[in-house]
Amino acid sequence: MEKGKGVMGGGRRWAVDFSDYSTSSSSRDVPDPPGFSRASLDQDDSAVSRQKKDAEATWKAQKAWEVAQAPFKNLMMMGFMMWMAGSTVHLFSIGITFSALWQPISALQGVGKVFEPYKDSKVDLLGPKLLFIALNLGGLALGVWKLNTLGLLPTHASDWVSSLPPAQEVEYSGGGIGLH
Repeated sequence: MEKGKGVMGGGRRWAVDFSDYSTSSSSRDVPDPPGFSRASLDQDDSAVSRQKKDAEATWKAQKAWEVAQAPFKNLMMMGFMMWMAGSTVHLFSIGITFSALWQPISALQGVGKVFEPYKDSKVDLLGPKLLFIALNLGGLALGVWKLNTLGLLPTHASDWVSSLPPAQEVEYSGGGIGLH
């Protein structure tokens, strides 16, 4: 028995022919239901596609705002970790502090890549980008503050003593008492 041949021999067992060979136009003359016309069908398709594009633009804008707010969670977690690390200089506190500095810097360098999936002519990304940048700058400020509390930033005059010129002896020869 050949493949694809039926038991009876001739051809296929069954087939469905969807072509319309009828000569009567009665099936084509059925009136459209109320409120429906074939001319408005194309217009409906364009309205549906426009609605889909608007919905997609709304979704992209919502997701862009969610991405922009994500550094806030990181900021809270990093602040808690810095608080738990204490104010003494040891490996853990230095690691946490430099991580708090590195994450915002790397995030600020990749702002364009972060918001690339949400680019659309109907989506305004300026607000989410500004919020993302502001929150990352806040994280950077938190890291710098922690560096200061650990005493790793040169903020006192005593931190710069080694770079100051040596003090010179001053001679005073005015009337009366003088130091020699």
